[in-house]
Order: sequence, then C-alpha cells, then structure tokens
Amino acid sequence: MFTGIVTDMGDIVAVEAKGEVKTLTVATDYEAAGIDVGASIAHAGVCLTVTSVSAGGPRGTLFTVDAAPETLAITTVGNWSQGRRINLERSLKMGDELGGHMVSGHVDATARVVSREDLGTTTRFVFEVPERLARFVAAKGSVALDGTSLTVNTVEGNTFSCLLIPHTLAVTTWGGVKAGDAVNFEVDLMARYAARLAEFPRA
Repeated sequence: MFTGIVTDMGDIVAVEAKGEVKTLTVATDYEAAGIDVGASIAHAGVCLTVTSVSAGGPRGTLFTVDAAPETLAITTVGNWSQGRRINLERSLKMGDELGGHMVSGHVDATARVVSREDLGTTTRFVFEVPERLARFVAAKGSVALDGTSLTVNTVEGNTFSCLLIPHTLAVTTWGGVKAGDAVNFEVDLMARYAARLAEFPRA
C-alpha cells in the first residue's frame, strides 16, 4: 500500500525486453541498503517488485523491476524508455504518516490530460478518463494520478480538474506534464468498494 506522496523522482537508465516482459533499470537517491529484493515500489503509480538492487550509477542506487504484459497494456509503462523520469514512492510501513490517501498501486487505466492552465499560485489540470470509470470520481474526493494523491476540484461527465501547487510541480514529474499526455489513473479505494456495494440489493 502507498499514500500517493512522492518521495523521489527516479530516472530510467535502461529498458530491456524479455519476451512479453519489460525489465526496467531505475536510478534513485534511495539508499541501496534500504531496498530489499522483493520490495514494492510505486513507479508513477504502478506497483512493481524490485528484482535486484545495487549501489552505484548516476544517482547512488540502481534497482530493476519487471513489468508484465497486463501492466504494459493498461498503464503508461509500455511507452517508457531510457531517460524518462518517473515518480517513486516506497511502500508503507507500520507507523508511517498517511499524508495522502490509501493507494494500492493497481492502476485502473490511463487518463488523458485535456488541458493545463498555469494560474500563478496554482496550476489547473483537466483530465479525461474512460466512461466506465467516471462514476468513481467525485468533487472533493481523491484520485491517484502518476502516483500522486490529488484532490478533485470539479467534475463534468468523464472529465475532472485538479489544482496543483508549485511545490508539487517542483518535487514530482508534474512540472513537465502538458496537454495530450497520458497519466496513470487509480480510483479511490473507498469509491471502488462503495460502488460495488451499491450493486447489491439490501437484505
């Protein structure tokens, strides 16, 4: 589990196709000694398992992860290449502060950035999501976009907007996101289960 609070921006330094699986090598500022093989790390919101880790590289630590066909099909991972920067978050530990909202790292689909408007103190992004997922998005609710916990401001049909502060733009990859880009989208867990419960008649 994660919180949607990005703690580092990793750099993809190598991509290798192994049949239907894609192996990514990521450079990070995380200490190598603090990452175990088998650990879960969110990569732009996608939970991937560490398969190897070593000290060195351009950032001090290198680790590898494998992306399976399902992940490549429904997230942006399939389009990642060497040089791409991605938001990273380590998985929660008991006692950690829950600063965002509960995020599973299981991306539902990609959302398209409809527009970006820099307003000075904030930046307004408008997103479009598949019709089937629109019912999970509510004003003042939470969504995870590229691994970042964001609050929904307005909703209209299958589009919604979020306001980002300068700090978020500076410490995540959002500073470089523009209209037309695709981002990984995960609906709020509570919204998911509430919608599922609503499908069943009351006893």
